[in-house]
Amino acid sequence: MKKHDDPNYVVKVEQAIAKKYGEETIQNPRGNWDEEKEKEYEEQLKKLAEKERDTEDRDEKIEVDGVLMSRKLLNRETTKRSCPVCGAYSFKIRDDVFMNKFDCCYKCYIQWVDGREDRWKTGWRPE
Repeated sequence: MKKHDDPNYVVKVEQAIAKKYGEETIQNPRGNWDEEKEKEYEEQLKKLAEKERDTEDRDEKIEVDGVLMSRKLLNRETTKRSCPVCGAYSFKIRDDVFMNKFDCCYKCYIQWVDGREDRWKTGWRPE
């Protein structure tokens, strides 16, 4: 007789699993489930779904002038990237600092502003 033909085979396998891993492994998952756990689970699902929708909204791609861009990039406050003095375009953080403080890139700051901050703040700019 093969072991699969034995009508008690499933029972023997369950007993072996329970002996090795504990009684909890062979219990029906619904055995410890109640209304309170169901409500908690539904709340967790709602929060997860809301989080996923927010992520999808931020990661959504939008076509801008023929280029796909992330929506979250469009929602950010735009920063100046081109220097109004020399016209250079830069993504360097160092240039951001000088753009915010002196309205020019780092290179222009060194050439035109350094040592002459008062003159620069009064509105003087190179031609």
